[in-house]
Amino acid sequence: MSPRVEWDRQGGVLVRTGKVELGQGLHTALAQIVADAMGVPLSRVLMLPVDTEDSPDEGVTSGSLSVQDAGAALRRACAELRGDVPVAPRAVGTSAPAHSLADKLAGRPVFIHDLVLPGLLHGRVLHPPRHGMALNACDLSAAQRAPGVREVLRDGQLLGVVAASSAQADAASACLAAAATWLGSGPPAEDAAALQALPALTRTVSGKGKPPAGLRRLSARYTKPWIAHASIAPSCALALWDDAGLRVWAHSQGIFNLRRDLALAFGIDAARVRVSHVEGAGCYGHNGADDVAFDAAWLAQRVPGHPVRVLWSRADELSLSPFGPAMVVELQAGLDADGTIADWQHDVWSPGHSRRPGRSATPALLGAWQTAPAHAEAPSIDMPLSVGGGAERNAVPGYDFAAWQVRCHSVSTVRRSSALRSLGAFANVFAAESFMDEIAHATGIEPLALRRSHLQHDPRALAVLDAAAARAGWGIGQPGASADGTGRGLAVARYKGTGAWCAVVAEVQAGASLRVRRLIIAVDVGLAINPGGVANQIEGGAIQATSWALKESAAPTHAGWADYPILSFSEVPAVDVLVMPSQAPSLGAGEASLGPTAAAIANALFNALGVRVRDLPLTPERIIASMDDSSS
Repeated sequence: MSPRVEWDRQGGVLVRTGKVELGQGLHTALAQIVADAMGVPLSRVLMLPVDTEDSPDEGVTSGSLSVQDAGAALRRACAELRGDVPVAPRAVGTSAPAHSLADKLAGRPVFIHDLVLPGLLHGRVLHPPRHGMALNACDLSAAQRAPGVREVLRDGQLLGVVAASSAQADAASACLAAAATWLGSGPPAEDAAALQALPALTRTVSGKGKPPAGLRRLSARYTKPWIAHASIAPSCALALWDDAGLRVWAHSQGIFNLRRDLALAFGIDAARVRVSHVEGAGCYGHNGADDVAFDAAWLAQRVPGHPVRVLWSRADELSLSPFGPAMVVELQAGLDADGTIADWQHDVWSPGHSRRPGRSATPALLGAWQTAPAHAEAPSIDMPLSVGGGAERNAVPGYDFAAWQVRCHSVSTVRRSSALRSLGAFANVFAAESFMDEIAHATGIEPLALRRSHLQHDPRALAVLDAAAARAGWGIGQPGASADGTGRGLAVARYKGTGAWCAVVAEVQAGASLRVRRLIIAVDVGLAINPGGVANQIEGGAIQATSWALKESAAPTHAGWADYPILSFSEVPAVDVLVMPSQAPSLGAGEASLGPTAAAIANALFNALGVRVRDLPLTPERIIASMDDSSS
């Protein structure tokens, strides 16, 4: 369903879109598009809240697709409303403050965590601590006697409490946790290396040409670990049951998909479920936003007429949310006599990258698999490559090689995997662009020159690559390992092969640990609706990729920031973003910088120390181990 645009009585424009604001500045950019198309000041455009009651169903807000898809749809809607009346453009191409930024900076309530409704009660849900564990026994009496408690529930593997205040809900939940005993130990520690030992469904993703005989062969293997979403605030939702049915307030990326799965989970018609989007603090993919919405609805059934607010703990967020899956990438290149890459073989092993609601016959909601009777667990899948893919995202080369084969080996794991920012593109670009540097080193061809020689078919890729290199002062003839532990590396990719082009130069200092000092980035998103917003998205993605590249690896036992390795504010690099001028159709920006950033950092590490680390994260232990391997 397309977005809707209408005039209000004061000459402003009301906009109903199905794409939600996740902090990425999307509603600001969409408002700029409408302002230009309707010939009104940006201040006269009102982006209405996204709600299943009166917003169009535009699917999930993901994949860096919203500006190009919803923006184009809004232009068509505006043209129909405006008719043939000419307007003067005034907003597109200028940097405008992000939606609700002033309120956030002032600390005013804008997040779902701040939402207060009449008669509000507070709930907490105890899920099995780890996947596969089962509730053995729990004495509910201590929680039932706790101050302010309204309800204490046990249903299948779930325990829950409803209380008058948040503090009272926490206290009663602690009583339940102390009284509960669990069976089983949860899933085994599945590192990336274990994926290749699992049964796999292999499919050829893409193939081109037939390589000639007699090529020189190089090969390498790269891994990426499980990564937690680690959103800055834990997931939160509110729910209310009344005569009309179920009302939910959630920070889900796909409120219509969530509505469908809630209806399945509770056995009611979807028409009796209404989901309203309220912004959350942090997202980046399929985190616990949908799961906590089920928790709130499950508890609210016991207190009809009262809204119930459920807030996950940090331990819940780090252990119960879906994880970005571990991946293994094996690459092989065939080189002719002058070092030209004539053949490329790309194999990737990975669990599925999507277990979002609305895509399975059963609800993809954690609690729905744990009540009695339990719904069947929805599987993780990869979306077709035609809509971006999953594990194979960015596995098809963007370079002009004479021949290639790309294969994806899909595996099933006990640990729950789903979409994390950029999906398989992060590992595939990290691997491919690291391997390009390895080929450059093996052939004696300068890394920038090697890339340029295989990108002559793609002038926009060449343009971002040259722009980032020029901004960084990179010339042909980049030196080898330095004497002082400093180094530079570069990488380039077109996100999904259909989205934005992005090139990154990383400057690092290798000492007791690896520190990224500066990132220089050039990006081509076509016509930048809000250049400042584009720069913010590219910078945010690069900083997150820096954290993934240097530190992050998720275990089901992480309980908080004290034991989850993540980049601190003092370790954030300086980021310089160049948004390329363009009048081409607009493309999304949110995920384009992640893969190139990780690869550029790994390549800079090699430039600094002369050692290649192929397994993420690039920890001091792995760097030292690689030094030992290279010297033996």
